[in-house]
Amino acid sequence: MIQTETLNLLEWPRLCQHLATFAATKLGAIAAVRLVIPAQRAQTEQLLAQTKEIYALETTQQSLNFDGIRDIGDALARAELQGILSGEELLDVATTLGGARSLRRTIEDNDHPETIPVLTNLVADLRTYPEIEQAIYRCIDDRGRVTDRANPKLAGIREKQKATRDRIYDYLQKLLSRQSNAIQESIITQRDGRYVVPVKAPQKDAIPGIVHDTSMSGATLYIEPNATVPLNNQMRQLLRQEQAEEEAVRRELTAQISEVQEDIERLLSICTTIDLATARARYSHWLGANPPRFIDSTQETITLRQLRHPLLVWQQRNEEGHDVIPTDLKIPPKIRCVAITGPNTGGKTVTLKNVAIAPSWPRSASSSPPANPWSCPGSTKSWRTSAMSSPSSRAFPPSPAISAALAASSMRSGMKLVSIRASATV
Repeated sequence: MIQTETLNLLEWPRLCQHLATFAATKLGAIAAVRLVIPAQRAQTEQLLAQTKEIYALETTQQSLNFDGIRDIGDALARAELQGILSGEELLDVATTLGGARSLRRTIEDNDHPETIPVLTNLVADLRTYPEIEQAIYRCIDDRGRVTDRANPKLAGIREKQKATRDRIYDYLQKLLSRQSNAIQESIITQRDGRYVVPVKAPQKDAIPGIVHDTSMSGATLYIEPNATVPLNNQMRQLLRQEQAEEEAVRRELTAQISEVQEDIERLLSICTTIDLATARARYSHWLGANPPRFIDSTQETITLRQLRHPLLVWQQRNEEGHDVIPTDLKIPPKIRCVAITGPNTGGKTVTLKNVAIAPSWPRSASSSPPANPWSCPGSTKSWRTSAMSSPSSRAFPPSPAISAALAASSMRSGMKLVSIRASATV
């Protein structure tokens, strides 16, 4: 396991933040920011296979679409605790189920399934519960409000509400016409859920009723006429009945989600895995990167061609930075140590960080910016590098990025090879 301090010194968090910008979902971006280098080579190869398949899919055939997939983790947790989800949360669940099904269909309907076996296997057991999605869309409208068709009783309550509201409006409209001299403004408004009219304070006796509010100046009173009090009371009762029926509908939908919560959590995890793999593939394509060939560094030469640091590439393209000068490295299996010297700002630290990042980044299943062909070790052992400037020197932190130390075949920016020792790692 690479130490956090080492990763921070190698600016790993910045790389992960850049990777997150290529994610399509919130959960995918979070996973990218928290990207961890796998401890086992088998894990790396599995993840790298995902990246390669999506890279090939998006560059030669069809892009994956993650529309509709939301972060519904909190909603699922509350459903498990028998809470009642809001209309908006239920819609998020429905769109996530639909988005996952669309994503699975894109992968399963591929014209060349033999080219994407890892992705096909990943979505093989994905359950998207279209019946729950349809139930939510039938009961919840685009604004997250429970629809009339969700419950016959609810539809009847809303019809009564409309009739009662029409009676209140009819009476108040006539009142506004009759008592126009006492009315401050010819409008019907609400206070505390009850319909009122704005009355001039000196003429409040012209419209007997209940004063619910007063303007800041005190010149206007908001009065509920006595004649509409029973109708407003009836309206309040109908509103409470409506809320109870809406809650019952949302409770039933939440219960359906709760019953299959584990499957939906797995669905969300698979979608996030695919989104993260897609982000790695898109970032790799943006960098012009290539996948590595893992080797036994005790038997074969480590080869890094046209190596460019991803952060410098990002700076060049997005922040108007300088052109990135690539580095070529060949590390024979017997080489255990290398010393690099050169002037200040000569590129020693960049090269050292670059060589540390080059094998670490693909081990997280992302391609790195060397040109093909290139190879890196499949296992990691501790090694130490230092960048030395004359007359002063600077220590570069320990990094377990590659198992053999370095020999440079073509270093640029005035750097030169000073000494090589075929000895134990220092």
